[in-house]
Amino acid sequence: MAEFYFDEIIKVHKVDNQVVYDKVSRIIARSEVEEFYLELDVNKEIYHMLPGEKYRMVITNTLLMDGSAVTGYFPEGKQKSLADKFEYVMHGLPYKMSEVQVKTDDGNSDAKVAVYVSFGGLQLLLRGDPLKVHKFKVDQKLFLLLRKI
Repeated sequence: MAEFYFDEIIKVHKVDNQVVYDKVSRIIARSEVEEFYLELDVNKEIYHMLPGEKYRMVITNTLLMDGSAVTGYFPEGKQKSLADKFEYVMHGLPYKMSEVQVKTDDGNSDAKVAVYVSFGGLQLLLRGDPLKVHKFKVDQKLFLLLRKI
């Protein structure tokens, strides 16, 4: 079985179409159950996201249902894949992890871990509880999958 590093319902709060590239939107979102904040660059010509919409977002180390590593290209439709159940898929590498202090509503600060992932130039910033992001490692192959709910 594939291991999920992140599996949450996210709600889009803001879409910024003024990022550096013409075909890219930067999505600002929060997870519903856990306290995750994320900024995600998405190719808006392929996958259009709007404020207020909810999505299931999964980050995993493989697309294969049995959990084995993806070793190369496999022809579409020949093998069952997690990608078959999602609308938008990207692959990339985490390149940085750092601890950050985030101000809480009561004026205190809370320690979070920020994970930075590059998907061929499209970026993800995922910030959350250190215990919830402990599986992420720099330079490991990851897949991000999105499906509108």
